[in-house]
Amino acid sequence: MTVYHPTLKQLQYLVALHEHGHFGRAAEACFVSQSTLSAGLRDLEALLGVVLVERTKRAVRFTPLGNTVVAKAHRILREAEELSDLVQSSGQPLSGELRMSVIPTIAPFLLPRMLPRLRRDRPSLKLFLREEPSAAAIESLHHGRADCVLLALPYATGEVEKETIELDAFFVAFPRDDPRDPPDEVLPSLIDENRLLLLEDGHCLKDHALAACNRPELRASAAMIGTSLHTLVQMVDNGLGLTMLPEMALDAGILNGTNVVARPLKAPNANREIALVWRKNSPRSEEFRLLAEELRAG
Repeated sequence: MTVYHPTLKQLQYLVALHEHGHFGRAAEACFVSQSTLSAGLRDLEALLGVVLVERTKRAVRFTPLGNTVVAKAHRILREAEELSDLVQSSGQPLSGELRMSVIPTIAPFLLPRMLPRLRRDRPSLKLFLREEPSAAAIESLHHGRADCVLLALPYATGEVEKETIELDAFFVAFPRDDPRDPPDEVLPSLIDENRLLLLEDGHCLKDHALAACNRPELRASAAMIGTSLHTLVQMVDNGLGLTMLPEMALDAGILNGTNVVARPLKAPNANREIALVWRKNSPRSEEFRLLAEELRAG
């Protein structure tokens, strides 16, 4: 008796539809036409003899079995990726394609410093970068859309291996000549919760900064309305309050052209850990450790 198995392409179509919830967007993500994706999914359902997706004019709904199959499809696709990685890692290290997700509070400050040298020293490496928040980046990692993630710890990452790149200290930024600006370091007790500006929810830097202060009331009172560190700096420059910035951003010149000054935060563990993480037991672990060395050298 001949047994037919789902193809990787069919599973990719199924996973894409589950992720995007829309046939058109899923087809775009897979670089195929919507009719091709729809036909592939119909063939998959016919092959399995079950309904995985309920199709209506207004919505796409996965059946309970469909959700179970999607979870299994993620694992199969990830194993297939790792099979390719195993072969690739046997050749020249840091060559070929590598997909790395980077969080927004790291990407604009570390990458310009690192990429020119990496392109020069590793010309065979095709590095595909994706900027996304920590939660989305870790999901991309475990679903096989990213090979590794550059992010700030502590953060819930699941089963991963890691290499620390650096410890990134926190600074408190004030308008220049602010009468409450201390001359040297800033104690957490001196931070006025009514003037503190932080990033909106979804940015782990906000949690790291608040944890470094160890003042629970800041979490409730902070005006968390900044969408990026650059926005926060502009708000401080316009006299709207003060904020907390990582040293990485200061080194990259985020305060250039402003009337904002920054003082170190004086507190235990007043920093975040910048780390490269990847799936545990990945066949490319040694390659990622080498990449971490390259990042540290930058």
